[in-house]
Amino acid sequence: MSMQGGEPSMQGKTILVTGASGFIGSFIVEEALNRGMDVWAAVRKSSSRQWLGDPRIHFIELDLGNTDRLREQLSAHRFDYVVHAAGVTKTLHQEDFFRVNTEGTRHLAQAVAQTQPQLLRLVFLSSLSIFGAVREEVPHTDILPSDTPRPNTGYGRSKLQAEQALEAVDGLPWVMLRPTGVYGPREKDYFLMARSISRHTDFAVGFRRQDITFVYVKDVVQAVFLALWRDCVGKKYFLSDGEVYQSTAFSDLIISELGHPWCLRIKAPLWVLRVATAVGELTGRLTGSISALNNDKYHILKQRNWRCDISDARRELGFVPRYQLERGVKETIAWYRQQGWL
Repeated sequence: MSMQGGEPSMQGKTILVTGASGFIGSFIVEEALNRGMDVWAAVRKSSSRQWLGDPRIHFIELDLGNTDRLREQLSAHRFDYVVHAAGVTKTLHQEDFFRVNTEGTRHLAQAVAQTQPQLLRLVFLSSLSIFGAVREEVPHTDILPSDTPRPNTGYGRSKLQAEQALEAVDGLPWVMLRPTGVYGPREKDYFLMARSISRHTDFAVGFRRQDITFVYVKDVVQAVFLALWRDCVGKKYFLSDGEVYQSTAFSDLIISELGHPWCLRIKAPLWVLRVATAVGELTGRLTGSISALNNDKYHILKQRNWRCDISDARRELGFVPRYQLERGVKETIAWYRQQGWL
C-alpha cells in the first residue's frame, strides 16, 4: 500500500461489507467508494437499496444461515477486507437475535477463514450493549475494557456470543468495535424522538441521574477504516464521542434545531415504561410487527450508566471523534428535514 499522510492508500483494494443496506453499513460503503476501493455490498433479496445507488457497487447475496452455502458464495471472490455490519437490533422473537447476530457471525467467520486466506482484516461491529448494567452499582464511572460483560438484553447477549464465536475461529485477523448509541442521517430509532418532539411531546423515564453516551455514524465509519490498517489485530475498542451527557441533552438539542417548538416534557416512573414495553412486546407478537417499545428497550432505557472508556481507541487506532453531540444533531436534523422526514 502507498502511504499518504501516514495512512495507506486503499485504492483498488477489495472490500466486502455485510449489512450494506443498513444504517451504518451504507455509510461504510460510501466511504469505501470515496477511497477508490472495489466495493462489494452483501444484501438480502428483500433489502432496500435506497442508499446503494452508486453504479460502482457490486452486489452479492450471502446466506449467513448456512456455512456450506456461504463458503460456495465466497469462494468465487477474493477480498482484502471484510466489514461485518449485518445484524438485527430488534426482533419479534428473542431467538432471532441469536440466529442472525450470533450464528450469522459464526458462519461468516468460518467461511471467510476457509475461503479468504489472503484476508488482511475483518472488522466486526459489536456493541457496548454486551456490558449491560456492569457499572450500575458504581455510578458515574466508565465501563472499562477489563470489565466482565453482563448483558441484560437479548441483543446484548447475542452480540457477546457473536464476539465469542469470532474469537473461536483460528487465523482470522479480526478487530472488534463496540460503539455506544449510534445516531445520524438514515437512523430511525433516534428519529422517533425527533418526530415526537416535532409533534410537541418529549417523553423520558426514570428519576435518577442517567449518564449516556453517543457516537455519530461518520465517526464509527472513521474507526472502521482505521481498524482496517492499524496494527490492532485481536483488539476490541469502545467507540463514543468521548463525552458524557445527561438524559435531556439529546432532546434539548433537537428542540433547538427544530426552532424551539412548544414541547410538553413528560418524565414517567420506570414502572410506566415497564408496562408500555410489555404491551408493545405483546402487540408486536400479535400483529407480527416489530415495536420500538419492547422488553429490550425497557432494559436499555432503565440503565443509568452508559459511560465508556475510549482511551484505547484513541491511543491505538488514532481515533479522534469529530462530531460532538451538538454538531451531530444539527447535521442529522437538517438531513431529516431535507428528506421530508420532519
